[in-house]
Amino acid sequence: MRVLGFDPGTATTGYGVVEGKGSRLKHIAHGTITTPAGMHFAERLRIVHQEATALFEQYAPDAVAIEKLYFARNVTTGLKVAEARGVIALAAAHSHRPIGEFSPLEVKNAVVGYGKATKQQVQEMVRRLLNLDAPPRPDDAADALALAICQIHAGRMSNAIRG
Repeated sequence: MRVLGFDPGTATTGYGVVEGKGSRLKHIAHGTITTPAGMHFAERLRIVHQEATALFEQYAPDAVAIEKLYFARNVTTGLKVAEARGVIALAAAHSHRPIGEFSPLEVKNAVVGYGKATKQQVQEMVRRLLNLDAPPRPDDAADALALAICQIHAGRMSNAIRG
């Protein structure tokens, strides 16, 4: 199973592609989609959608993993993340890819085995699980790889998007 994970944002969206066969995980790619500061939000969302669509075409994933939205302190940031999530989900739907949604707690449990793991602990486990020379950078891409790993372990997807 090949999974394309996304850590959504309007300024920076991390992505990571992982292939899972049995208990083996293989790193395929990771990186970010970035948009210029000061650009109108609708144009930023267009870029995120366009780039996500291109990633679906390039990597042909079997499924998509995306972080569930949660509001901690900054509702404005949460709303921007929600907008980016929406255009990524739309790109997945247009590409007929099923979506798995995971909270940060679920991702930490799946990757580290501890729901209160630090970001550094998650990055180190991603490095180990994918047999990388160094923890993946930037953080957004590392988080996206962790989401993809979580999806492979869980195998849980929204039935509404299958197709």
